Amino acid sequence: MTKFKGAYTALITPMNADGSVDYEGFRTNVKFQLEQGIDGLVPLGTTAETPTLDEKPGSEEDKLIQIVMDEVRAFEKTSGRKIPVILGAGSNNTKDAVMYCERAKKAGADAALVVTPYYNKPSKEGIYRHFEAVSKVGIPIVVYNIQGRTGLNIPTDLLERIAELPNIAGVKEASGNINQMMEVIARIKSKKPDFSVMSGDDGLTLPLIACGGDGIISVVSNLAPKIVAEMTNKALAGDFEEARKIHYRLLPFFKAAFVDGNPTSIKYAMSVKKMPSGPCRLPLVEVTDDAKKVIESALKECSL
Repeated sequence: MTKFKGAYTALITPMNADGSVDYEGFRTNVKFQLEQGIDGLVPLGTTAETPTLDEKPGSEEDKLIQIVMDEVRAFEKTSGRKIPVILGAGSNNTKDAVMYCERAKKAGADAALVVTPYYNKPSKEGIYRHFEAVSKVGIPIVVYNIQGRTGLNIPTDLLERIAELPNIAGVKEASGNINQMMEVIARIKSKKPDFSVMSGDDGLTLPLIACGGDGIISVVSNLAPKIVAEMTNKALAGDFEEARKIHYRLLPFFKAAFVDGNPTSIKYAMSVKKMPSGPCRLPLVEVTDDAKKVIESALKECSL
């Protein structure tokens, strides 16, 4: 399996003023990511507003997948660089999650990102069987652990069990608990070196790498892929002095990028910088005026 490492962008879905998907804006953003040196891309995750996108065959989600795969393949051909694509494939309906993983495999994605089933609040055994089902599709699976959005944390003992399933490639750790992340590294990655431990929180990228983690699936890199990739790869190379300088430069924006939710905050920041972003779809709404001031101030303070 591919070892996932470095800075990956959890791509937004830009919208037109009428709320329709801005496909050319999405293509522009993907090209920007590739040109700026990002290590990998994660379309159709939480940051992409996926729950509001049409998923019928040939619809919004299929078009977005086609764009990102076309642009990545063209870039790989001309640059000689491999750009892994981890396609969002989560659902609280196991049957649908399996279907999304099959779609990711058919599209040629390098992995599928599968979130803990949300709302249902399954038992540990239910969570295990959910991941057991998607693991059988035959595409590498990155487990997405984010209690704040799902209502459930995947404790390390359960993740250990899941990691023994075939095709489980790693975890996007967004528990916000660095102690839990260190447990995952000590108890799983130490035994399975190819198991990737990626941060789901921009502000914890540097601490996690210092503890033995592999990188970040980033929201902030939608706006600043070059500098997020630089920080991540300097840390992975052991140059913590330079990585720390970048970390503290970006720290105000790490906070501002989530000041009024995600992806509402990063979309507003991108709009300030004249990047394709547009509005969010309901139930998400534009950030507050106070949040706008925080975001604008952070952009200036961080020289972004």
